[in-house]
Amino acid sequence: MSRTAVIVDIVRTPMGRGKIGGALSHIHPVDLLGQTLKILCTRNQLDPARIDDVLIGCVTQVSEQANVARMSALAAGFPVQVPATTIDRKCGSSQQAVHFAGQAIVAGAYDIAIAGGVESMSRVPMGSNRLSPAGERMDDIGTIATARFPGMSSQGIAAEMIAARWEIDRESLDAYAARSHQLAAAARDSGSFDSEIVAVAGPDGTIIDRDESIRDVTTSEGLAQLKPVFRTDASVAEYPALSWSVTAGNASQITDGASAALIMEESVAVSLGLRPRARIVAYDVVGDDPVMMLTAPIPATRRILRKAGLDADMIDHYEVNEAFASIPLAWQKEMKVDPARLNPRGGAIALGHPLGCSGTRLMATMLNALEQTGGRFGLQTMCEAGGMANATLIERL
Repeated sequence: MSRTAVIVDIVRTPMGRGKIGGALSHIHPVDLLGQTLKILCTRNQLDPARIDDVLIGCVTQVSEQANVARMSALAAGFPVQVPATTIDRKCGSSQQAVHFAGQAIVAGAYDIAIAGGVESMSRVPMGSNRLSPAGERMDDIGTIATARFPGMSSQGIAAEMIAARWEIDRESLDAYAARSHQLAAAARDSGSFDSEIVAVAGPDGTIIDRDESIRDVTTSEGLAQLKPVFRTDASVAEYPALSWSVTAGNASQITDGASAALIMEESVAVSLGLRPRARIVAYDVVGDDPVMMLTAPIPATRRILRKAGLDADMIDHYEVNEAFASIPLAWQKEMKVDPARLNPRGGAIALGHPLGCSGTRLMATMLNALEQTGGRFGLQTMCEAGGMANATLIERL
C-alpha cells in the first residue's frame, strides 16, 4: 500500500536580530527550539511518545548548539526514548530535515516525525565552529578542492558574480530588498504571519511574539547609500570585472530563530483526528558550480518540476531564499515566473536568515500563504554553501 507524507502543522518563532541585545539573544538555543517543539505538540494534542524521530537543522554545531536536537527534545519534555539528530546541509539544513522525515515516512520507517531547525546567531556566531584553539580562522576548504575549483571564495563574492552574469544592477538589488521589507511589513500588519508564529518566553518571563527584523521605513533610496560589503583592495584586484553591488541592505539579515514541522503518514494523521494541511509532492537536492556557489536553485527548480510533472506557471507560490537579492532575481530571470508569486510575503532580507532554521521557516510562510490565498501548489528552494540547493514541492490539502 502506498504511503503519503503530509504536513499536519508547522510553526516558527518570531525572528530576532542576531546580535547581543536582540529580542531572542537572551534565550539559549536549546530553550528556543525546545519551547517551539513543545508548543507544536501541545497545539496538536499529540503525545510526544508517538514521535519516531526529531530531525533538526543547525549549521554552527558548536558550543551551545552542539547536539542541539537531542537537548531540545529533552527540553521540550519529550520522553527519553524519542531520538533526535542534528543535520547540516548549510542554509538548507531544516529543509533537508523535512526531506529526510518525508522520505522515511513514505518508506515505512516512520509514521510520525518532527523536522525543524534552529540557529542562535547572536550566541553562536556564524563561523565560530571553524576557529582554532587559538581563535584563528581555519581553512575549511582544503588545497585539493581549491586546486580542482580555483576561485572558490565567499558567498558574498559569489553573489557579486551572479549579479554580474545575470546583469543585475545595484538599483535592481536595492529595489528588490526594499520590496522584501514592504511585503513582510504588510503581511505582519495584516495578521498574515499570526498563524505561523508561536510566542516564546525569555528566562525572565518576557514574551516575544513579533518579528524584530522588519524595517518598515526601508526604501531603495536609503539602501543606495550603503557601501558594498565585499569590495576591498584585494577583492578588486582578484575580481576586476565585478561591479560591487552587494551591501548589508540587499543581503539577508543575521537573526535568531527556530521552526518546526509535524510530518505524518496521512492515514496515521487521520486516525489521530488531525487534519493534514499539505501533501509533500516531490523532493530534490542538486549540486552546481561551487565557484558561482549560489546558482543551484535554478536547476533544482527545473528538476523538481519535471519530477512532479508540473509547469512553472502551475505553481501558486514560490519561496526562493533571499540569501542575497541577486539569487531570487537571477532565478526569476531564468524561470520567468510572475514576480508576484515570488516571495510574496518578503523573505530573508526582511525576516532574516537564521541558518539552520530557515528551511522550515520558509515552509511555514509558504503553507500559511497558500491556505490564506487559496493557492494549491508551493515550491521552495534555497542556495547552500558549496554550490547546492534543496527544492520541495507541496500541495495544499
